[in-house]
Amino acid sequence: MGKTMKKNAESFNRKGGLLPYGGRSTKGRRPAPLRPGQGPGLPPRAESSRRLLPGHFPPKRAAGLLALLVALGCSSTPKGPVETRTLRNAAGTQLELANRQADRGNYEGALELLAEARRLAFNADDPALIVRTYLSLGNAYSYLGRAGEAAASWDSAAAEAGRAGDGELLAVCEIYRERRRLFDGGAASAASARDRVQAALGRIKTSPADQAFAWTVIGLAEKELRRFAEAEAALKKALALHSRSPEQAAYDWYLIASARSVAGNYGAALEALEEALALDRRVENGYGLGKDWLARGDVLSRAGRPAEAEAAWRRAAEIFASAGLDAEAQTAAQRR
Repeated sequence: MGKTMKKNAESFNRKGGLLPYGGRSTKGRRPAPLRPGQGPGLPPRAESSRRLLPGHFPPKRAAGLLALLVALGCSSTPKGPVETRTLRNAAGTQLELANRQADRGNYEGALELLAEARRLAFNADDPALIVRTYLSLGNAYSYLGRAGEAAASWDSAAAEAGRAGDGELLAVCEIYRERRRLFDGGAASAASARDRVQAALGRIKTSPADQAFAWTVIGLAEKELRRFAEAEAALKKALALHSRSPEQAAYDWYLIASARSVAGNYGAALEALEEALALDRRVENGYGLGKDWLARGDVLSRAGRPAEAEAAWRRAAEIFASAGLDAEAQTAAQRR
């Protein structure tokens, strides 16, 4: 096995988008969370925004939705309570759709949706939606390797939360910053990132999705510190909070599998990946399924089961190819 393949087999990563924070879990891929180099995150990829992935509107329907949103946002007449509420709901829907696309690896498509979500959020003058949109923008930019724009978006989110005097949103902004610091600094930043996220978590009282996000980041930090029991405990707290979000729960199991694999518990890691696969099948998440099979191959390879590993990588490549995810399919094929 070459050095590159061996390195891949020793650490699998899965990226999804932002932990949603605008609609459902505001899923925001993930938030699920960025998935770091040495810990389950997702490697950024630039997916064509014109490619239809699960959750995308067909062109005609998308055009109709856009026309409605433009009409709402550009009306020159004063907005009454009903229209403002409609704008707010439209912004939340756009944000949820964007987070869904980021969760499934379509970061360019997510940026298009987020641009409209941001415009509508400002039109409705809703500070919470503005903050959530900036956080999701930061994630999408980060996944695409546009670090400067990502940092600017997260700074804008924190500034808006500060102006609004919203302590919980400020705490969420801090968690995003610490997650980024953890991904950049690895083990060197893990202990301080964990402690700061734990402090921020104590200020989040009303949002289970934000609490789950915090526990995910804590779990990733514990994994970097090689405190695998503590990492799994934190990730299972996130899992418990995602009981109504199968797609996010699948990502939690994926991260648990990663922690178990790095700890050398390959059998338990494969069991966790079976949980992730079952949930991703339920929500028909082809991107997640491909990542689950890719990770399964990595674990099997580490466990000294090369034939089974190659079969899993081949399955991952077939899933990605069938979903039109050519870059991911090529990555999986090269594992063999």
